[in-house]
This record gives sequence, structure tokens and C-alpha cells, in this order.
Amino acid sequence: MQVYAFVGKTGTGKSYNALKVAKSLDIKYIIDDAILIKETKVIAGKSAKTEASKIASVKAAIFLFDDRKKEMINAIKKEKIEKILILGTSDEMVQKIADNLKLGPITKTIYIEDVASPEKIEEARKSRFEEGKHVVPVPTFEIKKQFSGYFMDPLRMFDIYRRESSNLYEAESSEKTIIRPTYSYLGKFRISDNVIKEIITYVVEQIDGIAKVQKVFTEKYIDGMRIEIDLQIVFGYNIPNLSDKVKKTIITSVDNMTGINLFGIDINITSIVKIK
Repeated sequence: MQVYAFVGKTGTGKSYNALKVAKSLDIKYIIDDAILIKETKVIAGKSAKTEASKIASVKAAIFLFDDRKKEMINAIKKEKIEKILILGTSDEMVQKIADNLKLGPITKTIYIEDVASPEKIEEARKSRFEEGKHVVPVPTFEIKKQFSGYFMDPLRMFDIYRRESSNLYEAESSEKTIIRPTYSYLGKFRISDNVIKEIITYVVEQIDGIAKVQKVFTEKYIDGMRIEIDLQIVFGYNIPNLSDKVKKTIITSVDNMTGINLFGIDINITSIVKIK
């Protein structure tokens, strides 16, 4: 296996530029933030940013925890990887990851300064330290379950490549995910039950046939929640169709506005009213 490293200090844009570096070296596999990524799909691991503290996050990122180490080693063996790119904040860090995962010597190291301008690096540092954001080089749906309940945004990127032996250029689209860790430079970003209830109440009451949202109940789990809602509906509307529309509206709105996983929605029709 050929092992490559991509090194840059915290918040300088390593994860943001990871796919570009991997593509230039014809590498399909990346280890970043304790996650094994194949192109844009999470193969194994769980983000180190889900740990409760910075110290635990660092330990997770260099695979000091036996369960994380074992899972990653087994996944790498299963994939039969020929080339892999390791991301880290220092030469020492990427070497520790390679050693702990028994990957062998590092063939080549690329530094963030080799691929990003000083202006872009400063922009990335500002995003990290002033806004508490971290980029993961996979689409939002790939990382969502690991960060349920914390703010996330999809980031659509268009990279321009020149075709070989041609003057033509083509754009390649990729999606990255912006997350705020469980811990944060700005403190924890959590979404209260009241916010969820207000979002649901507002969007559901905009639906034709809904007279009133009487109550919203939430039941929390480690990586998501379950919703129960009491509704007063207008006479003359088809109840199954209306219930289905309410569920779809809740799922779409909660997903778009919060990123929280919903494990179920129970709808109770408490009363039917006539509107003159």
C-alpha cells in the first residue's frame, strides 16, 4: 500500500482541499477526522468531533482507542486499498496514525501551503476559530447521523479541470459538509425542544385542512428524536391524505432547518371543526 499524507495546522483548510489533493494523486481513499472515506462515501469510522472533549477528540483522531483502531484496520484490509491519503495537523500526527493502523511508511507528504494560497488559508482559519466550523469532505447525507442535533450545512463545490490533449475545460461538482463539533470553540450548539416545536407548529399550520396544532411532543434519543403531534383538522378533508402530507412536511422542514434524524412521527386527530 502507498501511504500519502496531507498536513496543515488546525483550521487551515485540509479537509476542504482533501478531495482535490486525492484526485491529483489518483487516490480513492482518505482518512480524515477518524473516518475512512472512499471518494465521497463514508466506509468506516465515526467523526472524532463527536467526542465530548478536545482531548478525547485528539485521541480518537490518531486511533488510540482500541475499538476505533480495530474497526479501521479491519475496514482497510477488507477494501484492499492500494493508495491512501492521511490528513493531519503535523508530520508527527500523520505518522502516529500510520503507525497505529499499521499502514507502513509514508511515501510522500503534501502540505496545505502547496495547494492553498495564504489568503485561502486565512479565510479557512477565520471560519474555524470565529465561527466554529469544520469541513468534512463528504456529502451531508453521509455524515448526518453522526451529528444529529447539531448545525450542518451542505457546501456545493465546482472544480474546473482541463481535459488532457484538449483546450476544453469541464466542471466537476462535489459536495462537502460544514459541521460544528459536539464541543466547539464557541461553546455547544444545540437545538432546544421549543425550537423544534415552533418549527413544526408553524409549517404544519400552513397546510390546507389543518385548523390548529394543539400540541407537539418530542422524545429524544442519542442520535435523533421521535415526534408526536395533536391536530385539529377542518371538516371535509381526507384524513389519511392529510396525515401523509403533515408527515412529509415535518420531515422536510426539520431536516432542512436542523439536520436532526426523525425516527417516527405519530399524528393524533383530536377534533374536526367546520369553518364557515
